[in-house]
Amino acid sequence: MAQLDTRQKLEILADAAKYDASCASSGTAKRNSRDGKGLGSTEGMGICHAYAPDGRCISLLKILLTNSCIFDCHYCINRKSSNVRRARFTAKEVVDLTIAFYKRNYIEGLFLSSGIIKSSNYTMEQMVEVARSLREDHHFRGYIHLKTIPDADPELVHQAGLYADRVSINVELPTVSGLKRLAPEKDGTRIEGAMRDVKGAIADNGDARKKYKSAPRFAPAGQSTQMIVGADAATDGEIVARASTLYDRFGLRRVYYSAFSPIPDASTVLPLQRPPLMREHRLYQSDWLMRFYDYSPAEVVAAADDATGMLPLDIDPKLAWALKFRDRFPVDVNRSPREMLLRVPGLGVKAVDRIVATRRWRRLRLDDVARLTVSVAKVRPFIVTDDWRPVLLSDRADLTPLVAPKKQQLELFAA
Repeated sequence: MAQLDTRQKLEILADAAKYDASCASSGTAKRNSRDGKGLGSTEGMGICHAYAPDGRCISLLKILLTNSCIFDCHYCINRKSSNVRRARFTAKEVVDLTIAFYKRNYIEGLFLSSGIIKSSNYTMEQMVEVARSLREDHHFRGYIHLKTIPDADPELVHQAGLYADRVSINVELPTVSGLKRLAPEKDGTRIEGAMRDVKGAIADNGDARKKYKSAPRFAPAGQSTQMIVGADAATDGEIVARASTLYDRFGLRRVYYSAFSPIPDASTVLPLQRPPLMREHRLYQSDWLMRFYDYSPAEVVAAADDATGMLPLDIDPKLAWALKFRDRFPVDVNRSPREMLLRVPGLGVKAVDRIVATRRWRRLRLDDVARLTVSVAKVRPFIVTDDWRPVLLSDRADLTPLVAPKKQQLELFAA
């Protein structure tokens, strides 16, 4: 490998890290250096989120320790057989780069992943050393997210959790068959075993901190994972079901979805085209419905097309579900339970909570609901208020033209 300077390494390894979507910094413990001790912060303006045009979070210093790898996963641009320029940071270089960027106000935290070099344990040791040095040698109190390696010794993964705010272990693909076909060197059982160990360590740490305030924190922002969408034949229904299982079994904070991107010199087993980016967006919306709107996985899957198992791309999953189950509507905003109000297209969680609170004192009219939502036109066909009943709308065979977002022609040279 040719000798590269830090700038060249950063160019290669920051670009190689762009395929990892799971870099949010929410949910961590509050820390700051206002007392004059240490460096960095995780609160207030400590983590400044920036977003790429496609919506991916790029707020952290997001790099790979190295893009060399002993594995040959078909979908990965850094796979062993890939013809890409290789680079590698030492642990000290990553630490120095993080501190230098922080002092220049470029970044407020670190997201560190890596290809696997020599062995899983060796690579994990290097990543843990980065976090250890930042915390202990430089008293860095900013956000750290480590992408851990499931094949590594569990003790190394445990050490990562003691230094990092969040740890994540990628399940890679939604189905076992997809993983065997596209990443035969990775073991789904081992991946889930590592996630189970992290869940147990987080629970044990929570119990310890209830008894002893001095107990060290373990991954206070929890663990997350990522699935690649569109590299295999998994349907949206299968992906939603898999995500729900991961949330239930491993107590994940987030499941991230990353639309497959064609890579140079790609394997012949991969699709020739990327899936629509809107598919990734619809999966995030479905994830939101399960996490915040009390939808069961079966309800979300029911919004998908019965023949293909795919969610519609032209309308969001909540609207798709409502149009598919017209018999559940209209919903009386003055009498219906909260769980049914949450299923009304156009009503968010805050709007529903305000409706529930307000109707204790007076009955709501359509104007009242209009003040709580962006588009009352989208809500009207699905609700009943004191002065509104969608009689004619309810009799329509097809409501989609009325409630679906209007298509717009984009201007190439818009001001």
